[in-house]
Amino acid sequence: MSVTPCGFTRTPEKGLARLHWSEAGWQVDGQPPDPGALRPLRGLEIEWPGDAVPLDGLTRLAAAGVPLTTPTAPGWVPADLADLLTDRSWLDHAPDGTARSLADLRREEHSVRLRRLAHRSGHIPSISVVMSTRRPELVGAALTQMARQRDVEIEVLLGLHGVPFERVRQAVEDCPLPVAWIEAPAEVPFGRVLNQAAVLASGDYLAKWDDDDWYGPRHLADLVMAAGYSGADIVGTAGEFFYLEPLHATIRRTRFASGAAYPSEVWSDHVAGGTILLSRARFGDTGGFPAQPRAVDRDFLKAASEAGARVYRTHGLGYVLRRTLSDEHTWRLPLAHFLKVATNQWRGFRPSHLLEAA
Repeated sequence: MSVTPCGFTRTPEKGLARLHWSEAGWQVDGQPPDPGALRPLRGLEIEWPGDAVPLDGLTRLAAAGVPLTTPTAPGWVPADLADLLTDRSWLDHAPDGTARSLADLRREEHSVRLRRLAHRSGHIPSISVVMSTRRPELVGAALTQMARQRDVEIEVLLGLHGVPFERVRQAVEDCPLPVAWIEAPAEVPFGRVLNQAAVLASGDYLAKWDDDDWYGPRHLADLVMAAGYSGADIVGTAGEFFYLEPLHATIRRTRFASGAAYPSEVWSDHVAGGTILLSRARFGDTGGFPAQPRAVDRDFLKAASEAGARVYRTHGLGYVLRRTLSDEHTWRLPLAHFLKVATNQWRGFRPSHLLEAA
């Protein structure tokens, strides 16, 4: 697939345009659709011809992340595609006033669902998921989320950081996935614990997982998809959604504190540290994570970029970072920082629909 959602525009400047069939194929305003030129549009409304026609053009637009919609689909359209195209719930939110950002979010969710269908390969990748933890009480929930992952084959590699295995034995035995672990003293640097666990990896890919965050069931599959269509050496998501536990509030960040936009589907050296994915071979070439107590993700990405690795940031709609008190995280920022950069703020736990939270 030669088209990708790279450059996806979160906030479109224009409304819906008409996609129709002609003797020259699918067209918009009398021209073959160019995904790059369509970025300012909210989406495309499909007008079907009377007879069955090739759907390759639609698939290419879906692969590029262009939102597509139609009130009804003819019977010759595959059912999975027809179901997505006729789901118009994302259009229920008018893009005006305070509803603008929510309308943009629902539109992006629809776009991601179309991308998944268009880039579906049928290949099931094997992934070694590496997680270091000091908090045995969180291991069960983290393993449950790993077991929810779809369209991937997973092995779990636990780095027990000052935690004896007996504290997590029940959670491991209850997990349907293969789990291996190492035990490291509490004084060993965080990055070194990750590397000791990663030595056990046998999957095609290695993915980092944080014990206190939330991941949607297509999180890993979306990362592999992004690695495929981008050709990147390292992929990760945007860190957009944060649950601020002491405030019982969820925020979404789409800008940095400086005011600069924080887009997804871009080449960047900045991705959410709990979402880093790369091939196991590339991980070996990088020399692993820096053997330090904090800023491990940042310095890993910096060193990899300086060594020539290409880093791609995909959407962050299937990931929520938890923030409690600042001294409980290796990434230390006060809660006020997240309120300052919030594009949206909601009471309670309010992730994207793609997280598929209960």
